[in-house]
This record gives sequence, structure tokens and C-alpha cells, in this order.
Amino acid sequence: MTAKRAPHADPLPGGESELAWSDIAEARLRIAGVAHRTPVFRSRQFDEAAGATVFFKAENLQRGGAFKFRGAYNKIRAELDRRSFTEVVAYSSGNHAQAVALVSRLLGVKATIVMPEDAPPAKLAATRGYGAEVVLYDRYGGGAREEIGERLQRDRGALLVPPFDDPLIMAGAGTATAELLEEVLDLDFLVVPVSGGGLIAGSATAAKHLRPGITVYGVEPETADDTAQSLAKGERVEIPVPRTIADGLQVPKPGRLTFPIIQKTVEGVLLVSDAEMVETLSWTLERMKVLVEPSGIAGAAAVRHRKADFAGRRVGVLWSGGNVDSARLAEFLSRESLSGSVR
Repeated sequence: MTAKRAPHADPLPGGESELAWSDIAEARLRIAGVAHRTPVFRSRQFDEAAGATVFFKAENLQRGGAFKFRGAYNKIRAELDRRSFTEVVAYSSGNHAQAVALVSRLLGVKATIVMPEDAPPAKLAATRGYGAEVVLYDRYGGGAREEIGERLQRDRGALLVPPFDDPLIMAGAGTATAELLEEVLDLDFLVVPVSGGGLIAGSATAAKHLRPGITVYGVEPETADDTAQSLAKGERVEIPVPRTIADGLQVPKPGRLTFPIIQKTVEGVLLVSDAEMVETLSWTLERMKVLVEPSGIAGAAAVRHRKADFAGRRVGVLWSGGNVDSARLAEFLSRESLSGSVR
């Protein structure tokens, strides 16, 4: 299923929604030598199943296990260059939390992270392991994480580091696609998982600069289709906190700053089921020997299960993260094994 965009709505006043290639170029300089330049993988068998030539940018192998390190480092380093502060506050279901905690440790500032009570235990443990203070909340009925984070930021005089709705965060995220398109020059499509929209906003901005004719698709779980609905309606749509195994894609509304960029640069949003993500995760681990979490595998699932016409084309896919609990992984693999036994 594909959700196409409606006619583009007016941008935010004052050009707030703009993100330029120059912002991404500056981010590349800022993170150079700190963030990993992650590899690009191929699989002949995946190509055969998808009917396309597919290139995987392995951000699951980034520091902290996800692309989020790029934006977090770009944001905190840039702000430290402008002014002095001793603490940062962030809110996240896991990967941004880990990234902010790790970056804060590297740069010598305290980190306080607001995380949902049902965040994967491995992500909670890693965030605490990097030295961050974790404040838990109930995402299904305990108040908005943004409000909690902003209150902590005001009370402590800290820097707020949002997970996606910030130009420096978006620019940092876009550096992954810049690297991919330097290595693979002639992609026809770019496919990117979508949560709040920071990754796809940065990715699409980089892609359209480096290869203007490229087509960019976002991917969401079927039950977490807020960006798909928003594109179809031409304005931001909020849904209840979605239930999906892709815990990193459970944001109920696209960002205020990210959405206008998505409207201008993204062809549409493809939807995948939890079962399709589990199948693709299991296949990737078994055949390619690479672990990608459900949120990170969503783009690959959309290509593997042919959610758009990629036949015969060259497709870039972002594996956006690889942080998954061993117990959950065993559950996913068991589920797929049982499913495969009755096919």
C-alpha cells in the first residue's frame, strides 16, 4: 500500500521548514572522525526476491547502534560551540536516547533522558550504561513526553535535544544518505523508515541535491501510518500511540519542521505489516548475517515485499538501527519459524 502526498501546503512562516544541502555539508565536517562511515551491503538473493538491485546503508553498525548518533552529535557539538551548558535533556523510545547519552559522555555533559516504561530493556540498559539519568513515563496514558522533557529542560537550565524536529538533528541524519550516494552514484530510489521524520527529511534533502531525479519513499508500519495519512490529507494528522513491534516508529504525529520538507521531497509512504518486518529481519539475519531491529528493517521489508514498482531498478535502503533485545529477537525468530512451517 502506498500513500501519496496531497498538494503541498504552505510552508511554515519565516522559512522554519527549510533544510539546505549546506546544513548537511556542515554536519559532515562536524561529525567527521567521530561518527562511523558505515558500510554498504549487497545480497544477490535479496535482489532476486525483490526484483531489483538493492544497496543497504548499514546504520545499524553506527555508534550507539543507529543513525541517531549523527544528529545527536551534530546538535550537541554545534550548540557547545555557541554557548556553555552542563546538561542536556532528551526524550526517546530508545535509539535517540542511547545516542544522546553516548554523545554527552564523549563531550563531558550530563544527560537526562525521558523514556517510555515499555522501552526495550536493552535500550534502557544501554542508555543508563552510557551514564544518563533515565526518567520513565507511560506513553499510553501518562502524559506527553515532550511536555515532560520541556519541563525538565526549564527546571534544570539544560539544552533540549529533540529526536527529530530540529534542523541540526535533521542535517546530521542526512549525512548517511550523502555517504550512500557518494558510494553508489546512480540510484533510482531511496527508501527510508519514517517515525517523526528527521531521518527522511535529512535523507531526502541530501538525495535531491546529489541526484535530483531520485524518487524517495518513506516506510511506516501499517498501524503507525500518521505520516501516510498526513501526506494524503495535506496537513499533519495525529493518531493514537500505535501498537507495533517497531518501537522506534511509534511517534503518533510527524514533526512540525519535518513535515513540510517531507511534503516537498518525498513521493509517498509505503506501509508494511509487523509480519513482513519479522520475515525480513529473520531473513537478513539468517542469510546476510546482519542484525537489524524491526524499526530499522522497515525499508528493506517494503522493497522485499514489493510495496512499490522497483522492478529492474537500483534502490538504496537505510537500515536505520540494530538495537533489539535478545529475548525479543528470539520471539521474532520463533514466530517466523512457526509461520514458515505452515507455508
